[in-house]
Amino acid sequence: MSQSISRREWLRMIGYSGVAAGVGAAGSEAVAAAAPGESGFQRSIIAEHATEANRASPTFAGGRVLQPARELPILHTTDVLVVGGGPAGVCAAIAARRAGADVTIVERYGHFGGLWTGGLVLLVIGHIVTGGKQVCQGIGEEMMRRAEKLDGAIIDRRPGQGPTIDAEALKYLMVEMIEEAGVKVYLHCWGVDAIVDGSKVQGAVFESKAGRQAVIAKNVVDSTGDGDLFAAAGAGFTHCSHNIGLVSRIGNLDRVDSARAAGAPKPRHLGRRTPVPGVNWVNMTGPEVDGLDLDVLTRMEMNHRKFIWRNTQKTRATPGYEKVYLVETAPQLGVRITRILDGLNAVTLDNLKANTRFKDVIGVGGASGGNHQEWQIPYGALVPKTVDNVLAAGRCISMELRMCDLVRLIPNCFVTGHAAGVAAAVAAADGCTPREVEVPKVQRVLKEQEAYLG
Repeated sequence: MSQSISRREWLRMIGYSGVAAGVGAAGSEAVAAAAPGESGFQRSIIAEHATEANRASPTFAGGRVLQPARELPILHTTDVLVVGGGPAGVCAAIAARRAGADVTIVERYGHFGGLWTGGLVLLVIGHIVTGGKQVCQGIGEEMMRRAEKLDGAIIDRRPGQGPTIDAEALKYLMVEMIEEAGVKVYLHCWGVDAIVDGSKVQGAVFESKAGRQAVIAKNVVDSTGDGDLFAAAGAGFTHCSHNIGLVSRIGNLDRVDSARAAGAPKPRHLGRRTPVPGVNWVNMTGPEVDGLDLDVLTRMEMNHRKFIWRNTQKTRATPGYEKVYLVETAPQLGVRITRILDGLNAVTLDNLKANTRFKDVIGVGGASGGNHQEWQIPYGALVPKTVDNVLAAGRCISMELRMCDLVRLIPNCFVTGHAAGVAAAVAAADGCTPREVEVPKVQRVLKEQEAYLG
């Protein structure tokens, strides 16, 4: 006997005479496959008296917690696995798929964009050099062009300027581009370990509501921002501290009473405008702390939320600003730098100043204010010294700390993600490790995908 019951049937059973629309098909799979929108409530029992399969719970004995060995289910097998769906990860996944690889991207949140969307870091800077030339091209630039075609998605999109984008428009746009490319997606999964055979990474382990599962891959792109996967695989890294903030948005700035505000000091922390009229995004520097420390992250999250709320109330107490309100605080804490890869090469300030040209160049970075020349990114900055089949992308690539505030900017994450995705795909197709890949072949594919290499 079926355990499924529709809302209409339930209402009839409890004696309610009204009419409610139900879902035609029974079962969770049918409901999940149904078109989004309005439908009647429906619920089913999937399994009764169930217990977790393949459970191997830790034990606590002698003051130690021990985890027994267990077999993990394989969720998927792929050519290129991208861990982390921020700007670097999305570009990596699309680039690898367009280069012909079977690609899977895994993201711990329920959306793409990382700190660009979930962290509300909406300003795109770092792609312009002296003279207003834009050096960050390729898939990231394609994303910007597509945003221009969406109503209310982007402002200040003109040569020599840093545009500001709407987070919700961007989430939508990234889903479109990922689906068009044909990338396999798993959201709500946190990469917690690397699968390693000797010095070779063979995939990653993920934790989700479904428990621990594995994805097997020929090559992995670590775009977690914190280098979680290459660190788990045993690659060397530099552990750094940096400022951690929390971005927010405030609204009704278009309803400030200018007459009343004229006689009062202008409030602080009003932020910068966004594509939504009257709504600003407000950045926060925050203190320099360790972004890998759980106690620190917890304290930052709680302290920053209190500060933002109280500051908004101070703004509202200013004559003329009474209608200003807190729209939202970012769901993601603004962690800037934690781990930096020990790579075959590194991005350095001296190389920027010397205008160094690399034979293995895979991208070019710009300036946060367009006030200096372009700088090249060598392929070796993506490749660990000692671990194979994994590439770094985004803010955790190999660099000296003095360069981190350029490398971590969104357009430069586009660039390194794009390159890592192409390199992973080429290596998978050629049956070699990313360390052994033919860099000229990678450069050729990057140029075909409209990347700028100087």
